[in-house]
Amino acid sequence: MRSRVLVVDDNPVICELIQEVLDSAEMEAFTLTDSSQAALHLAREKFDAVFLDVRMPSPDGIEITRRLRAAGLNRSTPVVIITGEEDNGVLKRAFEAGASFFLFKPIDRHSILRLIRVTESSIQREARRYQRVRTSCKVSLECGQERISGTTLDVSLGGMFVQAPHAFPIGSTVQASLELKVGTPPLRLTARVVRSPGENCMGLQIENAGAEETKRLQEFLLPLILAVAD
Repeated sequence: MRSRVLVVDDNPVICELIQEVLDSAEMEAFTLTDSSQAALHLAREKFDAVFLDVRMPSPDGIEITRRLRAAGLNRSTPVVIITGEEDNGVLKRAFEAGASFFLFKPIDRHSILRLIRVTESSIQREARRYQRVRTSCKVSLECGQERISGTTLDVSLGGMFVQAPHAFPIGSTVQASLELKVGTPPLRLTARVVRSPGENCMGLQIENAGAEETKRLQEFLLPLILAVAD
């Protein structure tokens, strides 16, 4: 599975260079020169890594990073800040916003490849975290006073796509009981409805899972993920 990477810089030459190097490293790169458009894409699409120029028309790279870390699909995505400044104040603000790594200008192929080697494990870990596996599990969903039963169409470490009698409104907080295997205690998870492509289907993003629940979900999914990769 190729990692999906978003590159945002108002200099198209830099976008083109980074995209070329990422493509050569077998990563699927998307580039944007408009930071406002980038913010919209990041709100509705999952990426395995994001490259952001620190100085762009509002919102700049630091502001976009701050928004990502606050909530949403890319809250834990590795963020690489592109900057020509080694000013400690800029670096400090970027780290406080949630930046993971820095790529300093002037940028060349060697510096990008070196950064990819450093960040590869983080990017791959994030890709595995959100890789969806087609699997059918029983799930009980509770929203307010209403409880419904459904079946998963796919599951990842970050969420699940569920078919049920009807979908709860987007933005709803849901308490989910997910039965991974017959005869085992269900996982108790807090999730949020993030999409509803049909009247009886909804995408749930896991908002709160304890260490034990995460471990059980990972142990269930990893063999399925590896089987797909093979």
